[in-house]
Amino acid sequence: MADDHDGTRCVHAGLPEPVPGEPFLPGPVFAAPYHLDPWAGPATAPNGYGRPDNPTRRHLEAAIGELEGGQCRVFATGQAAITGLLLTVLRPGDTVVLPTDGYFPVRSFATDTLAGIGVRVLFAPTAGPYPDLDGVRLVLVETPANPGLDVVDVPALAARAHAAGALVAVDNTTATPLGQCPLDLGADLVVASGTKALTGHSDLLLGYVATRSADLLEAVTGWRTITGAVPGPFDAWLAHRSLATLDLRLARQTANAEALARLLVARPDVTGLRWPGLPDDPAYAVASVQMRRMPGVLSFDLGDAERVARFLDAARLVAAATSFGGLHTTADRRAQWGDDTAPGFVRLSCGVEDTVDLVADVTAALDTAGR
Repeated sequence: MADDHDGTRCVHAGLPEPVPGEPFLPGPVFAAPYHLDPWAGPATAPNGYGRPDNPTRRHLEAAIGELEGGQCRVFATGQAAITGLLLTVLRPGDTVVLPTDGYFPVRSFATDTLAGIGVRVLFAPTAGPYPDLDGVRLVLVETPANPGLDVVDVPALAARAHAAGALVAVDNTTATPLGQCPLDLGADLVVASGTKALTGHSDLLLGYVATRSADLLEAVTGWRTITGAVPGPFDAWLAHRSLATLDLRLARQTANAEALARLLVARPDVTGLRWPGLPDDPAYAVASVQMRRMPGVLSFDLGDAERVARFLDAARLVAAATSFGGLHTTADRRAQWGDDTAPGFVRLSCGVEDTVDLVADVTAALDTAGR
């Protein structure tokens, strides 16, 4: 499968061997306890209790692991995955470096919970500069960053971190495994929200951690088993079903993002446009080398909250919603969630609508919103 192209990999990832009369993707297994051998107990079968064991979940983990190039453990949400990873790896007295411009709830978790248990928390912008990494246990980066879309040179940072004895984890939510493979770039761990572009239908919550390290995988698995932060079997089944169209969805979303970026960069009433696929974007030099495809997300500023509201009221194809990566184009004014962004800052997630329709709709909505 490693030699197949992205679309083929997505369609076939994690599926069991074909058996006549059986479905392509077995239905979700709804079970808490399973029948045990009365003499040998759980040693004779892979399933004993639903928290650590579920065949539907294992199919999904195999699929995501194939796409990420490692072994995977899925969690109930992206936040469960990233907090589980941090609490698995870090101990009191350790030092962690986190992005100043990454997902806001992760920063809040670090300053509230991690610092409260004696972990030293340092912050650095995604694009750098980074502090001295001597004595650091973990460097976590989010690239492209959410919501500002800066990019870090993962191989260069990983080489520097490993020389200092630190682990590197990459949040791959925005890029997805088709946009970049952090494990190939030198990262030790990948963490992501599968709620967003990975599954793309805006109908489930999911997170995951992937790695090539048996020791790290065992530690993450143990943490998940003890804390119980597992997705339900139906969410796992929906996620696996959705992976088959990932390549197709991302292709249209990227095309739409490029078209909107070229529209917005030419408008004097839009400022602060960021999309790493634009040659003038500060992230382009690194992203164009490191990423296999650009994300379907861009960000810009409309000046104030009222103008954002007028824009969304006027738009026919752009819905006001948080999260990103779904089939429908959405826009989110991040400051309304307490994120430390400007009042008029917008993160826009391109859906799979026809490009010409989306460009026309955004143009008309911006014209109606005025200055």
